[in-house]
Amino acid sequence: MEKLTIGIVFGGKSSEHEVSLQSTKNVVEAMDRTKYNIVLIGVDKSGRWHLCDESDFLNHADDPARIQLNKTNQRIAVVPGEESAQIIELQNHKPVGEIDCIFPVIHGTLGEDGSLQGLLRTLNLPFVGVDLLGSAVSMDKDIAKRLLRDAGLSVANGFVFKKHQHSLIKYETIVKELSTPLFVKPVNQGSSVGVNKVNSEAEFYQAIDEAFQYDDKLLIEETVNGREIECAILGNEDPKASLPGEILPQTDFYSYESKYINESGAKLQAPARLSEEETKRVQQVALNVFNVLDCEGMARVDFFMKENGDLIINEVNTIPGFTKISMYPKLWEITGLTYPELIDRLIVLAFERFNRKQQLKSAVFE
Repeated sequence: MEKLTIGIVFGGKSSEHEVSLQSTKNVVEAMDRTKYNIVLIGVDKSGRWHLCDESDFLNHADDPARIQLNKTNQRIAVVPGEESAQIIELQNHKPVGEIDCIFPVIHGTLGEDGSLQGLLRTLNLPFVGVDLLGSAVSMDKDIAKRLLRDAGLSVANGFVFKKHQHSLIKYETIVKELSTPLFVKPVNQGSSVGVNKVNSEAEFYQAIDEAFQYDDKLLIEETVNGREIECAILGNEDPKASLPGEILPQTDFYSYESKYINESGAKLQAPARLSEEETKRVQQVALNVFNVLDCEGMARVDFFMKENGDLIINEVNTIPGFTKISMYPKLWEITGLTYPELIDRLIVLAFERFNRKQQLKSAVFE
């Protein structure tokens, strides 16, 4: 069988840039080279695209605190309008070669929020993961919570403010409604970037200022006391749910450092210690969330499970971490799908959706 050429787009102009580098390292190592050729497209923190060599695309690759994209002189650009896009080296104006499918591994802003997906749709390229709309609404915690609430699903109580409403945010008013401690989050971020757990008025206003550094919309949420349960979803029109896992934070909460820097910052219990009935309920609600938010391909749905068994949806990640301590690949592994098999399945799903979309008419008059 002829090999497929997979373009991996990673890095990004995102606060989760370093997480993406760690994820990409693991994806590259897991890909079956009898099936795939790989083209590495590294996006630096300024948003410039680089054609990278697999042998040295990362600096300090084994140190999550120091990992860096090794930027090259081989800058690239994309040219839409053909049957499939051409990717051109800017220096010599030569095509890089035909890419069969893109595997986006950019977490967060401009990678997980629909921006990259919209570009890839315009370029007429198959790509792994959730499409434009599902990416955008899942990334925006405000919009996602509204849709989930409307579908009768439970989310944490909270308030959303935009940056121009900064003067309206009053600690005493929020505490009266939600009590303490509180969580303050940028709406459009992941990996706990800019998230703070606050117990006092001084901490509250510091957290507000920090959150507005990452987004012009923030979410202030109540603390939900419960177990942190996660479930991985895989599929398009007939998605499947993995066995659930549980995060056991060893710090005050599951912070960025706990997720990606400090390997002892949290323990991952996979599978989670749940009854058969609880497991099925987590899986069904996760599938409901996936469908409500118009997701396809993959996502990880994160819950709080309260002592009485109620499930509160925390958030949905449409490009979940693929690092060596990430839950998404671990959950599929315990469910019976190895890391290389997971990658194969994600690529198959990308082509399935692309071929389905190609059957749609794009004009009334041809």
